[in-house]
Amino acid sequence: MKRIITIQHCQSEQHINGMMGGWNDWELTELGREQARRIGERLGAELEGHSVKLYSSDLKRASQTAAPLAEKLGIEVEYRQELREFNGGPLVMGKSKAWYREHCDNFGDKVDERPMPGAETKRDVYERIMPLCREVQERAEDTVIFVSHGGALSVWNIVWLGLPPEVMNTCGIFGRAGAIGEFDVYRGWEHRILRIGDLSYIRD
Repeated sequence: MKRIITIQHCQSEQHINGMMGGWNDWELTELGREQARRIGERLGAELEGHSVKLYSSDLKRASQTAAPLAEKLGIEVEYRQELREFNGGPLVMGKSKAWYREHCDNFGDKVDERPMPGAETKRDVYERIMPLCREVQERAEDTVIFVSHGGALSVWNIVWLGLPPEVMNTCGIFGRAGAIGEFDVYRGWEHRILRIGDLSYIRD
C-alpha cells in the first residue's frame, strides 16, 4: 500500500520577523531547528525498516526541516521546485507583510485571483503539483515524504483527493508549521487522508 507523508516546514524567520514568505529564502529559527530535530528523531524511528523516498522544496526552511530526517534514515533528499511555496511575484521580494497588505490587489482567496503582478494563483500551484502527485504514485518505495510549505500543502490536499481546483473558491485544508499529514491509496484506487495537522512530533 502506497503511503505519503507530508511535513510542513518548521518555524522559520518569516514567522516572527513580519516579512513575506513565498519564494523569499528564509532559514529556520533556533526553535524551528529543534522542531526539525524532533521530527527527524521521532518520525525517523517510526520509518526504520521501510523503503522511503524523501522529497523537499529547495527553499532553505524546507530543506533544513528535511535534513535531520534524511540523516536519521540514511537517505538523500531530492529537491523539487514543484514543492515551493506560492510565488508572490517579484514585487514582494524582501517586503514585509504590512507592505503586502497595503499594496496587493487581493489576497488570492479565489482560485484565479492573482494578488500582484507575477504572483501565482491557486490554480497555478495546483497545476504544478498535479504531475508530481502522479509521479510519486509510480515510485517503488512504500513511503514517500514531502517537505513543503503551508500554502503549497493546502493545494496538495485538494490535488490528492482528486478535487477540481475550483473547490478552493469555498474551502481549504490547512496545517501549521511542523505539522505532519499522512495519506494512502486504499485498495489500489481510493485516495485517503489518514491524518492532517499532527503537531505531536514537535512537542516536548
